[in-house]
Amino acid sequence: MSFQGSLKELPLADIVQLVAVSGKTGMFALSRGAEQGAVYIQNGQITHAKVNDIEGEDAIYALALWNEGQFQFSAGIEPDGRTITRSNTNLLMEAARRSDEWKILSRKIPSTESVPQLVCREGLSEPVTLTPMEWLVVTGIDGFKSIEEIARAARISAFDVAKTLYGLITADLVGIRSKADARAASAPAPPAAAPAPSPAGPVVTTHSGVFNAVTRGDERRSLQILCTKVKQEAESAALAPGDPAIDRLYRAALGEVDKGRGLDVVRELIRSLEQTVAALRGREASLAFREKMAPLL
Repeated sequence: MSFQGSLKELPLADIVQLVAVSGKTGMFALSRGAEQGAVYIQNGQITHAKVNDIEGEDAIYALALWNEGQFQFSAGIEPDGRTITRSNTNLLMEAARRSDEWKILSRKIPSTESVPQLVCREGLSEPVTLTPMEWLVVTGIDGFKSIEEIARAARISAFDVAKTLYGLITADLVGIRSKADARAASAPAPPAAAPAPSPAGPVVTTHSGVFNAVTRGDERRSLQILCTKVKQEAESAALAPGDPAIDRLYRAALGEVDKGRGLDVVRELIRSLEQTVAALRGREASLAFREKMAPLL
């Protein structure tokens, strides 16, 4: 049996149910532009799904948000493995719930192809504290990557990225623009001169310094502040303020930032300091430090 059509006419939940009730085995191939997805059914039960780098239930939830594209069902095709064990009813009910939630999110986020950008809220003076998920999303924002691209890089669902962005948009910390507008703004501009760090490095006690530096588009300054924050957290975890080993790694990282390297410098500093904390205070302190720094890794 071959069954094909447009997702504008029939959403994923409906086309799966149409085939599932007949107890068929086969694969739905779905496409939306350059994106490709697949949903496998065995004897009427959904057993596997994939889209981009996502597999299993999360792939079903991501595909359920597609409101355009094409689908084609080919009978007799089975997956190599099984990633879904929930019943069709529970799976599609959760997909429907997320679709309903997406209707709310779409008031501020037109689609997962939209591009988030950091903005500076007028009159912002209080500290801005971000959750680990917000940190993960914020560090992926460069003004040009879409929500889908940020989600793929972070290995989380675009839906979860959109939910996280919704709160930041509501707080006037993030704005949304179309992919076309982001491309139009991609013409290179002369880089602004970044202020040189003081010998002791900037003092950072909250996330607000990092967020405001990133907001201004000052990548070098934001990386310097991130390195300082990581150093302070390592000193706190090791109970060793001013430790020479920690300071040496920190200054080496600042030197790499001055050479033009990016966020990988911060990640390397975290890994190096994790070993230093372990040597100074033991594995438990080292694991606590790593957990605190996890959103940046």
